[in-house]
Amino acid sequence: MSKNYEAIKAHYAGSDNKDLAAMMAPITDRTAWTEMAGFPYAGTYVGTVAIIEGVFKRIGDEWEGYTFTLERLVDGGSTILGIGTYTGTYKRTGKPMKARVVHVWDVEDGKVLRFEQFTDTKLVAQATG
Repeated sequence: MSKNYEAIKAHYAGSDNKDLAAMMAPITDRTAWTEMAGFPYAGTYVGTVAIIEGVFKRIGDEWEGYTFTLERLVDGGSTILGIGTYTGTYKRTGKPMKARVVHVWDVEDGKVLRFEQFTDTKLVAQATG
């Protein structure tokens, strides 16, 4: 498998182990991370600090048992696709969520240039509202 594929595979392994440092290893201060419109953290965050504060810290603060379960990882060379399912319970409402998701990673030499998330935001909104 490619260096790019291995970098994203390691990111997901870090996620499974709740290891933020491993998750952030392929992320740089120039990485543009886009959460889908309609998602609670919608927008584009640039750089490690913005991504941690705008996405991962908020998920940890607002969700119980939030998990991404990777089902397929597709090696497209400089574009890697992660396909799976989000699950978790929104703390303020106590409502569970389960939504399919695709992550699109543009990677160069094992470092993420861009990330974009595509998910069923209606299912997420039902848990948060």
